Amino acid sequence: MKKIYDGKTKTVYRLDDGNYLLKFKDDATGADGVFDPGANTVGLSIVGLGRAGLRMTEYFFRKINDAGFPTHFISADIEKAEMTVLPAKKFSSTGNGEEVICRYRATGSFMRRYGAYIKEGAELPALVEVTLKDDDRGDPPITRDALAALGILSYEEYDRLKDLTQKISALVKDALESKGLELYDIKLEFGRSGGDNGIILIDEISAGNMRVYKDGKIVEPMELVRLILDN
Repeated sequence: MKKIYDGKTKTVYRLDDGNYLLKFKDDATGADGVFDPGANTVGLSIVGLGRAGLRMTEYFFRKINDAGFPTHFISADIEKAEMTVLPAKKFSSTGNGEEVICRYRATGSFMRRYGAYIKEGAELPALVEVTLKDDDRGDPPITRDALAALGILSYEEYDRLKDLTQKISALVKDALESKGLELYDIKLEFGRSGGDNGIILIDEISAGNMRVYKDGKIVEPMELVRLILDN
């Protein structure tokens, strides 16, 4: 296999059969040792986080596949912290890709931008935001019109992306609620795959991609995995 990309939380390899392998790291995004799923820098390392993240990713990808939503997931090897996935392309040949956030409560970067208009923790209606993966520019949000103008997504593709984001996020939210947990926000990634370049869910769904609260307090990544998978 050939190394393609070394990211903040995963290393990506291309396999001889055309599929890809994701190697999960023990690194998490944040700053000064404090976990923050919205950060664009690695802030801390937690022993075992890679395997824990993959356990959770496999759990949710199987649920999502069973619900009929398209993903790149093929299989996972938890001990090796490796996941085999289908090939997928970015939406645009330029840039570094996009992330999609579904917000159920106001927190994080949403408060930093709009705190003059809303209180911390206020409810949001499964609000969907798209941001550009661009560390130098602070991962700026981008509108539906701008996505179309830049040739990243057509209006129809954006509507499909939003619909998938809200439905997949609702599935995750319901699973967490069954464990007495509340999802504040979740970050997803999508790409194009197959002969028709259909939109599919890619990357991971782990504790490092979401803010989850229990009894009014944020749940740390390793504890979240324990609460979801070991209870």
